[in-house]
Amino acid sequence: MVERDSALTIERRIKLRHLQCFLEAVRLRSVVAAADALGISQPAVSKTLRELEEALGAPMFDRSRKGVVLTPFGRTFLHHAGTSVTALRQGIESVVRARAAGEELLRVGVLPTVAGQMMPAALERFRTACPGVVVRVVDGPNQMLLGQLRVGGLDLVLGRLAEPEQMTGLSFEHLYSERIAFAVRPGHPLLSRPAVAVRDIRAYPVIAPPPGSVIQPTVDRLLIAAGIEALPDRIESVSPTFGRSYVRRTDAVWIISRGAVAQDVEEGVLAELPLDDGDSTGPVGLTMRAEVPPTDAGRIFMAMVRDAAREVRSGSVAG
Repeated sequence: MVERDSALTIERRIKLRHLQCFLEAVRLRSVVAAADALGISQPAVSKTLRELEEALGAPMFDRSRKGVVLTPFGRTFLHHAGTSVTALRQGIESVVRARAAGEELLRVGVLPTVAGQMMPAALERFRTACPGVVVRVVDGPNQMLLGQLRVGGLDLVLGRLAEPEQMTGLSFEHLYSERIAFAVRPGHPLLSRPAVAVRDIRAYPVIAPPPGSVIQPTVDRLLIAAGIEALPDRIESVSPTFGRSYVRRTDAVWIISRGAVAQDVEEGVLAELPLDDGDSTGPVGLTMRAEVPPTDAGRIFMAMVRDAAREVRSGSVAG
């Protein structure tokens, strides 16, 4: 009884602004950045976070000059705070949709390196099945997309499986595995060789994933296994637009997820080096909030994505 009364007292002290400040500070790992995102002052955010910690009787963050990091108490609170704010947003959006004559919005985060393989087919089928639903497609780095998903800014994310520490409060459904590709322009000097090894790319500019990108650990393992400790001429990017354009006009080698270049290779716009790169596959699938059930539109869209994934596995979609 005493514990229940204590919990009720804490609950009455915690307001929506506390949760909003907490979730933005988690997402951006910075009190200053959270203040900018919320449109309020940094002291106001700091005060709100202190109020939250005082109400809970536990520190939520470890603070340093580099930003803020969740404590074990903070990680425990994060899942429930995100679920609460998501439920509130869904309730508000449901009312707004009802007032707008039933128009519904589905927000899908897509990792750029997998967007071109499944998303067009899945979205085409979904629009046929649910013509009244507006789909908002958001692309960006995996970490940013998962941050938005966790705080309710997205309904689901289509991309690669993140590292375990980034999956708190989230669930992942594996759809297929995708390997790393080494893409070049047609007519690249390496294509004329009778045999090509990974170490041969050192003689050319290389576009490689930057630290923090979801495929960077896999690529680093490939290079190390090939005896490459450092690339002499390295450009860091996972942007499909930049990579495609730069490779087509230079002799650069682009190390990227196969799905990002599958259609270009099929159409002859780019070529893929015939390399034995070992086991470079990584899981691609759907990431969702663990305890927030999808909407009806979300469930239908997920079914369309699963159909598109089966085609990828069978080889009937490029890749």
